[in-house]
Amino acid sequence: MNEKACLPRITLGCLGGTVSMQAGLPGTGVTPQLGGDELLAGMPQLGALADISTVTLCLLPSASLSFRILLDVLAWARGEVERGAQAVVLTQGTDTLEESAYFLDLLWPCDVPLVMTGAMRPASQPGNDGPANLLAAVQVALAAKSQGRGVLVVLNDQIHLAAQVRKTASLSIAAFESPGWGPEGSVVEGQVIFRGASVPRKVLPLPKHCEHRVALLDACLDADSALLQAIPTLGYEGLVVAGFGAGHVSTAWSQALARIAKDMPVIVATRTGCGPTARATYGFVGAEIDLQSKGMHMAGRLCPRKCRILLWLLIGLDDQAALPGWLAH
Repeated sequence: MNEKACLPRITLGCLGGTVSMQAGLPGTGVTPQLGGDELLAGMPQLGALADISTVTLCLLPSASLSFRILLDVLAWARGEVERGAQAVVLTQGTDTLEESAYFLDLLWPCDVPLVMTGAMRPASQPGNDGPANLLAAVQVALAAKSQGRGVLVVLNDQIHLAAQVRKTASLSIAAFESPGWGPEGSVVEGQVIFRGASVPRKVLPLPKHCEHRVALLDACLDADSALLQAIPTLGYEGLVVAGFGAGHVSTAWSQALARIAKDMPVIVATRTGCGPTARATYGFVGAEIDLQSKGMHMAGRLCPRKCRILLWLLIGLDDQAALPGWLAH
């Protein structure tokens, strides 16, 4: 009997990013060059774990990915499951990994694991972490307890949920954390260990349209409101504000946002990187009580970048009314 026929089937999809990057000419820097076959060839031990097929979906730095590309990736991944894949692993750049993972998680309807990984060091650099991350991602994808957990992000032998994971360092190998939550699990000597059981998930249908845009602006000390006032004239259909502290803005911004909230959904999140927005603590103009009275939504624990993704998908479904429930979830 063919040994591969006895192994679980996994599909590896490659999108580019640092994990695929090598140096070209001296002094020119690294660029995406390695496709799925090359990544797999560098990890022969993966062949003993699973029957892995590879597809190079694109070779892009992750800053150049888009919602449309991710919708194509989603369709491809769902197709692989329909064709019998028992898990799907994706590699991409870490710059937008937390956002891509959340986008896909909101739309991933399968119990089959979708595991995402990448690297902080290029493939051509000594001590590169891509092979170890890819091995851990495959081990997580194969674990029975990974079923039903949606999209999982695996780096540095830690397992993170898509809604919670954040890139918190620019160059460190230990760049990914789940602030306020901690990792969902870890990989220890090849064994996949989760902290708890999976919980029921909410999944959105595919968006009906994709042409709309959602803006994201950062609150900062003594910022004027010129950009805010221009938002309605620029064709945006939603706005997310990364507010101070527990979700606060200046008096001038509160006034400008009140006008914007009459025409489009506005979410106020916290720019701090950890913890939720408040709901009923502060009463000054620009604080959460004031902003909610003017029609704005408080983000809770969802970070500003993921709020933008959620809002974009809900607008694409013509279902902005569902926003409060999703933010509470």
